[in-house]
Amino acid sequence: MGGLGKTTLSQLVYNDERLDTHFDLKSWICVSDEFDLLKIMKAILRQVSPLNSKAKDPNLLQVRLKESVNGKKFLLVLDDVWNENYNNWDLLHTPLKAGSKGSKIIVTTRSEKVALIMRATRIHHLGQLPFEDCWSIFAKHAFGSGDSSLHPKLEAIGKEIVGKCNGSPLAAKILGGILYCKVAEEEWENILNKEMWKLPTNEIFSSLRLSYYYLPSHLKRCFAYCSIFPKNYEFQKEKLILLWMAEGFLQEPSSKKREEGVSKLEEVGDKNFNELLSRSFFQKSSNNRSCFVMHDLMNDLAQLVSGEFGIRLENDERHETLEKVRHLSYFRTECDAFGRFEAFNDINCLRTFLSLQIQASGSVSHLSKRVSHDLLPTLRWLRVLSLCDYKIIDLPDSIGNLKHLRYLDLSNCIFLIRLPKSIGTLHNLQTMILSGCFSLIELPVGMGKLINLRHLDITDTKVTKMPADMGQLKSLQTLSTFMVGQGDRSSIGKLRELPYISGKLQIAGLQNVLGFRDALEANLKDKRYLDELLLQWNHSTDGVLQHGTDVLNKLQPHLIALVVQDFQFGLEIFHSSILLPCISTNVNTAHSCRFPLFKFLI
Repeated sequence: MGGLGKTTLSQLVYNDERLDTHFDLKSWICVSDEFDLLKIMKAILRQVSPLNSKAKDPNLLQVRLKESVNGKKFLLVLDDVWNENYNNWDLLHTPLKAGSKGSKIIVTTRSEKVALIMRATRIHHLGQLPFEDCWSIFAKHAFGSGDSSLHPKLEAIGKEIVGKCNGSPLAAKILGGILYCKVAEEEWENILNKEMWKLPTNEIFSSLRLSYYYLPSHLKRCFAYCSIFPKNYEFQKEKLILLWMAEGFLQEPSSKKREEGVSKLEEVGDKNFNELLSRSFFQKSSNNRSCFVMHDLMNDLAQLVSGEFGIRLENDERHETLEKVRHLSYFRTECDAFGRFEAFNDINCLRTFLSLQIQASGSVSHLSKRVSHDLLPTLRWLRVLSLCDYKIIDLPDSIGNLKHLRYLDLSNCIFLIRLPKSIGTLHNLQTMILSGCFSLIELPVGMGKLINLRHLDITDTKVTKMPADMGQLKSLQTLSTFMVGQGDRSSIGKLRELPYISGKLQIAGLQNVLGFRDALEANLKDKRYLDELLLQWNHSTDGVLQHGTDVLNKLQPHLIALVVQDFQFGLEIFHSSILLPCISTNVNTAHSCRFPLFKFLI
């Protein structure tokens, strides 16, 4: 049965600090429905020996896996296994036998047959939680302190609700979250008497459906959208919020974010995410603490409530009815031919075309030119387009037909040299991600027309200067890098026109700033929302420290320390903890400690 705590218990064991000194290697693998031997071996190798995970041949992978664990004591967790094929298990188990004595493999599964096939030496059956334990979990989430004695009537109703949870800690946790800080008896009785309990499904899933029923409508939309994520898929909070924003799921607040400024959409998304997290619709990933996942039952629930509006292309399966599909996601294959997407040629209302990134894969795929040049430009209602990790050389001008597009992700398209000029006609675009486009040499002319652009990431590209009309992007909030072009010394002054830049900002090519008055025009002293600033001089030249000091005197950022490093080797060659007011009397002392760290690179 799902939701009894198999994964949670395994996480407690896996994350116990005492095991770090007991085992040489640790690896956690989410297996789920499909026991794909190649993926599992690659996933293990990525965690224990990253350099050996690139192989594609099964025999070579077995050899590499054997070499990686040979003579070492390891702990391997295979979470949520459904495989009942002995040969699959034997092929994985054989190279693992090279591990040192004392190595352990923990498997979580809902099938006892799986445990028998894998020849488990010990089988621990997790039964339903005793009522008192289940009640303890419910009370912890329903009452702020976990103490229900102050509300005896609610306590009585709550115990009846827990009785319907069928001993499931997940159901108790979620229903407790629904009733958190609610003190009206009728609200508790509504949960107790809701007809969903009587649906012909198991009690646990009925309780999960009930938890969805009581979500506010704006959270229902956000959660249902997550049906596009496969089971065990690790997603980043920030990216999901940008997707919600692009789809129009975040309600526009009446007040403004800042005095003149942009609306609070990102803050609304952050609040929505945290609410869903607190209600256990999301949970922290075991592998990557910066990512999140959905419990399998929650993933099933998302698919149920999204109905035919969301679809995942998995294993090239065919879908009969596509008329209602609005949101499409898929994992890349080595070569994605036109035939894989041909069925969507006539789906005029598709809003999401999302290529999902395979965590830590480091590989890129081929995409049929018919998809990028013929199919995509016809999907005129698209709001989200992700073509990350493809070997795309160019995009057609007809991409400008996607007038409703708000989110464009071309990250790691390593052969992409230029973007079409028609990108400038996408006036609704909010997010453009170009990180890892190592061949990209310039941003398109007409970027200034993207008046709604809020997030631009050009990390790890060959872009050497910013467009002339960069200063017109008044809504821009995050900018990974601002490039000062050679012979374009006044370009740094365009930063003055970007009042809401926040988070982390890198300003590169500062050796091209020859007129120090231009540096003053950047008005960095008023960039109050920046958390981290990286200033980069790309070439070591005579007098670079003096040049840097002169530029800093005009830039006047809020800084605490000056760190000078060799740009080529990353070696620190100069460090000063002197506050910048000592360098420039124009810097306000009250703001001198704005940044915890400031880097000055040459």
